[in-house]
Amino acid sequence: MKTVSGLYILALALLLTGSCINPFAPGLDNSPAQSSCNPTTIEGVFLCLQASYTFRDTTVYGQLMHRNFVFVYRDYDIGIDVTWGRDDEMRVTYGLFQNTQKLDLIWNNIVSLSTDSTQVNVVRGFNLTVTYNPSFIERVDGYANFTFERGRITDPWKIIRWRDESNF
Repeated sequence: MKTVSGLYILALALLLTGSCINPFAPGLDNSPAQSSCNPTTIEGVFLCLQASYTFRDTTVYGQLMHRNFVFVYRDYDIGIDVTWGRDDEMRVTYGLFQNTQKLDLIWNNIVSLSTDSTQVNVVRGFNLTVTYNPSFIERVDGYANFTFERGRITDPWKIIRWRDESNF
């Protein structure tokens, strides 16, 4: 009788522990990851940019920049266009990613598109919310004018020129 009750208790314990679901420790998902971040398409580059801002990831961001990359914006205070290259872009972006709590980039409609097999120009609307802390949040709206380039049609697209046409 002692053996039967011991087996009964063991079976009951296994049943109870095996049927428990801990919402804080869900099972491992072994299905393959599906990522939309694919720089072999123009839309994929936009999704990679969005992911790099969301996760504040300069590794992903840097892979999208052509070695001859140029960033251009209008400095309205002094009335001139300011430009910088890839190294400065990476330094500025690293600083942005390190000094913010959250970045939320939303791509809007494409307003202009011209394309061939190795170069594409896209003007696209965006909204960017930059959260430095809960009491300091900046919102930037406008257009980004991109030129994408690739050496061969099988290569990923790289951003060679980015002109910021925002309200900031």
